[in-house]
Amino acid sequence: MAETKTDTSTEASEPTCIRIFDTTLRDGEQSPGATLNLQEKLKIAQQLALLGVDVIEGGFPITSVGDFEAVRQIGQSVDGPIVAGLARAVPADIDRAGEALRGCPRPRIHVFCATSKVHREHKLRKAIDEIIRISIESVKQARQYVDDVEFSPEDGSRTELEILRDITAAVVEAGATTVNIPDTVGFAVPSEYGEIFRYLRQQLPQLDAKDVYLSAHCHNDLGLAVSNSLAAVANGARQVECTINGIGERAGNAALEEIVMALRTRRDYYNRFTTRINTKRIYPVSRMVSTFTGLHVQRNKAVVGENAFAHEAGIHQDGVIKFRGTYEIMDPRDIGVPESKLVLGKHSGRHALRQRLAELGFELDAEMLEKVYTAFKDLADKKKDVYDDDIEAIVDDLLQQGRSLWELVRFQVISGTGVISTATVELTDTTGERRMEAATGDGPIDAIYSAMQKITNVPLEVEDFETRSVTAGKEAQGEVSIQGRHNDRKVKGRGLSTDVVEAAAKAYLSAINRIKTVEDRKQAAAALNGNGGATAP
Repeated sequence: MAETKTDTSTEASEPTCIRIFDTTLRDGEQSPGATLNLQEKLKIAQQLALLGVDVIEGGFPITSVGDFEAVRQIGQSVDGPIVAGLARAVPADIDRAGEALRGCPRPRIHVFCATSKVHREHKLRKAIDEIIRISIESVKQARQYVDDVEFSPEDGSRTELEILRDITAAVVEAGATTVNIPDTVGFAVPSEYGEIFRYLRQQLPQLDAKDVYLSAHCHNDLGLAVSNSLAAVANGARQVECTINGIGERAGNAALEEIVMALRTRRDYYNRFTTRINTKRIYPVSRMVSTFTGLHVQRNKAVVGENAFAHEAGIHQDGVIKFRGTYEIMDPRDIGVPESKLVLGKHSGRHALRQRLAELGFELDAEMLEKVYTAFKDLADKKKDVYDDDIEAIVDDLLQQGRSLWELVRFQVISGTGVISTATVELTDTTGERRMEAATGDGPIDAIYSAMQKITNVPLEVEDFETRSVTAGKEAQGEVSIQGRHNDRKVKGRGLSTDVVEAAAKAYLSAINRIKTVEDRKQAAAALNGNGGATAP
């Protein structure tokens, strides 16, 4: 294989702008446990546009009414980015995507068809000649709806190079404007993945003649998604497909924030490449996606993790105090993280809180600001200092409450050694009606969960229960995250309180409220006669 490399010469040249294709709302939402409703998708799409992404893949229109509406409304309401809808190389899929994108100022249909030997023999059971014919027909059909068509040979990284060359040439001749080579199962390593792009550029000069983009789409099964994406860029890819926080099927996708900051931070190496991303909006978008999907960002996650700019070791702290560059290769302000930690207390007013919220990337209306301020004052009465993490957690919690079907009014538990744990729980629904039930359980939390099941009639079996302290100290807020199973579907919930039992109750109720959203979308998908369930590159 040819060595993956990039031109590091210092001669002046016009940098190549790499398109950022964001698939958080399509591939990212396919993460187990992640579900977004229409309003959440629209809010994220608006933030992606402000972030400066070039393409937003809004969904897979054939799979459900919800995905169809997401692509349609994003296409008609979001200014700036190209809006893409995914489709299999199936006429009905392409027609549905075309309908969803009708009226969109900058529409794209993204068609995919599997090409690797394992997919040809075991999934499609078709010869490559037939696959190429189907792909050509699909691209031509898509061109009847839009001028911008992307084609992906699914499992491209495990497809023979000669076949990739032939199918790429064929779909470009049929009218494809972008050809994406996906590492669908995260199998590739950087040198061989980069070689694919170098080979196609060398073998197909018509790509440059017709201004066709080659695109990289990498999954993270071996932890190589970002490395593979950068290898593709170094060898001729001009578009990278990625997600916020790296969410996606199985181990996820290449993380947008890591790719963008790698190109920016290592300008000395990637000096020929740039992006249109407004990096100062990375952190706020990361927080929004984490809140809406319920997928917690791991503490040591690159760029946006809680520990990304934290220093505990004394040597590191001393070095950073003397000169930031000793242990920080990025300025946290460049991704929207404030440089300092402003400590707020019970004597702080609304103005100070509003300013801190703005610095943290939260733009709240007057009503939500008042709710945050009330929660902040309540917390400040319980603990001496309120930190940035506390404030972010309060906002996250209130955003969750704003989407609740059931809300917790109060609870009471009786528990102790030699005593059967008993809980009385009172909830209110969207109509304001209050309902109360009592139940016993194996401990106070189990009793609370049993009482909630009685009230909501939603069976939810908890499979994973995690608690952590959001900030330090005995008065710190506790965060509880749970993963449960409702019938055959996994669902997550998150709760926050200085009382860990209350946080556990809120987490369980959060999961119950998510189940309703999931069931609504499932019913919508069923209305399309079972067209859902297809996966993608």
